[in-house]
Amino acid sequence: MAHILAIANQKGGVGKTTTAVNLAASLAVAEQRVLLVDLDPQGNATSAYGLDKEALSCHAYHVLVEGRPVADGITSTALESLDLLPTNTDLVGAEVELVTAIGRETRLRDALADVMERYDLILIDCPPSLGLLTLNALTAAHGVLIPLQCEYYAMEGMSHLLRTIDLVKARLNPGLALDGIVLTMYDRRNRLTYQVEREVTNHFGALVMPTRIPRNVRLSESPSFGKPALLYDIAAPGTLAYLELADDLLARRSGEADVPPRDLEHVTS
Repeated sequence: MAHILAIANQKGGVGKTTTAVNLAASLAVAEQRVLLVDLDPQGNATSAYGLDKEALSCHAYHVLVEGRPVADGITSTALESLDLLPTNTDLVGAEVELVTAIGRETRLRDALADVMERYDLILIDCPPSLGLLTLNALTAAHGVLIPLQCEYYAMEGMSHLLRTIDLVKARLNPGLALDGIVLTMYDRRNRLTYQVEREVTNHFGALVMPTRIPRNVRLSESPSFGKPALLYDIAAPGTLAYLELADDLLARRSGEADVPPRDLEHVTS
């Protein structure tokens, strides 16, 4: 059965979609069967794999709002072990249309139940907000991975996200855990980077993933070519970092790295 991982941060511009796209690709080349769910109405994860968002006949909106089978929307990618549930701006309407819907928080969880045995990991790229779409992702997920930009502004919203995760755990998804925090846009030349790294590590300890994702032009360029970074430039520092992050994640999942997902009560207290 698949392990569902929500990649979430309500602040935009922290490398959330970059992490979702490139971590999914890196896990796929590590011989994991991966499904990437684009739950961000901007559809950046969809375009990052070269799909025409306006030409989609079935995508995340139809699954969540109209109840279409998730398999109808899944499409293959250039990587054999990686599939994608795409989306486009129609998904903006889901936030409004689901408000009065029965079982509105569990729509995604119920839909993914039909494909759980097809994958080892399901990654959900959440929107940069804490609305119903993110709530669906957190209700469906087993774990949360938080990309955190190495700047103080990025840290300010962490407490809000952690409280939301805690509420979902208490009321909707008792199995939800914080799987890790990944530091993104890491710049070794910047003193602020080290200050943020020290503060986050002191507070969250082993929850901080050992791999740091550097600022890298290739990571920014690859979506414009409709490719994840490893199909655009396999030797780029950003590409190598996400391959290492995939190894870190798999090591934790297998128990080789002695860092179990931590109860949220510890980190929110």
